Amino acid sequence: MSAMADKHGSRTEVCIALNDIDPVLLLGENDRWLRLLRAHSHARLIARGDTIRIVGEADEVRRIEALVLSLMDLVRSGHTLQQEDMEIALHVPGAANPPPRTAAAEIVAPRRVVRPRTAGQHAYVDAMMANDLVFAIGPAGTGKTYLAAAIAVAALSRHEVRRIVLARPAVEAGEKLGYLPGDLKEKVDPYLRPLWDALYDLLPLERVKRLMTLEAIEIVPLAFMRGRTLNDSYVILDEAQNTTPMQMKMFLTRLGNSSKAIVTGDVTQIDLPPGQISGLLHIRQILPPIPGIAFVELTRADVVRHPLVQRIVQAYEELERDG
Repeated sequence: MSAMADKHGSRTEVCIALNDIDPVLLLGENDRWLRLLRAHSHARLIARGDTIRIVGEADEVRRIEALVLSLMDLVRSGHTLQQEDMEIALHVPGAANPPPRTAAAEIVAPRRVVRPRTAGQHAYVDAMMANDLVFAIGPAGTGKTYLAAAIAVAALSRHEVRRIVLARPAVEAGEKLGYLPGDLKEKVDPYLRPLWDALYDLLPLERVKRLMTLEAIEIVPLAFMRGRTLNDSYVILDEAQNTTPMQMKMFLTRLGNSSKAIVTGDVTQIDLPPGQISGLLHIRQILPPIPGIAFVELTRADVVRHPLVQRIVQAYEELERDG
């Protein structure tokens, strides 16, 4: 890949050679992704053969060049560009120019290769790779649960652990659901659905079923963790803002030999009864700095869902700040 610049005043021209990349994979069928780039840029993008020319104001050319190079990295790694990739690249600050790659910048799961997209997500993945206990706190859409599940699945696939245990408190999110019919699994499944979704995205369906039959993957309500000691395991506690301090203590003391734990939560969405202290807020206040433990704070800048989610999170933050 090569690039050259020809400056005329404040206008700049950059030529990017695709070299080993199939233009269709980068630009999309019928130039779908190229048209999207053009629609979100004030610069001119001209694709000819195996080169892309970007012409325009210097700052805009540099922005689009960084974005194209980032997308080329994705394609070169074997990833097929999707609408989601383009939305993130175009709308998430810093996504087109991520931090330098580290050993933790790529998580290889059986169904897909997962990459952190923002500076906060890079810090989160690095923390999970370097520590035995990680607390990830941040708003919806920042990839807290998904990245944790990806790390756990990759570790299981490499035989670094013998099982994955995913837990969640069974707390209703503001609604009163009343009596739920069915057996125990059917009763708790609605609370655990986000964990199922992450697993099915990372592993083939039949493999998930087989691993669950072998008890190499468990998805359980938090209350069912009491009395257990989890050795050689990757343990994830999701929605931890809805734990009580006693539940948090119970969970953290389940960790056994050769195990790691990830605790995720959004402290702006606590569904506990009024007056009840969140176990996640409590542990953040009382736990001193200890080697092997890391707290990662994600922000709305790390939201990688629909671009509107960032604006929604910002609106709620401003409402809380203004009181």
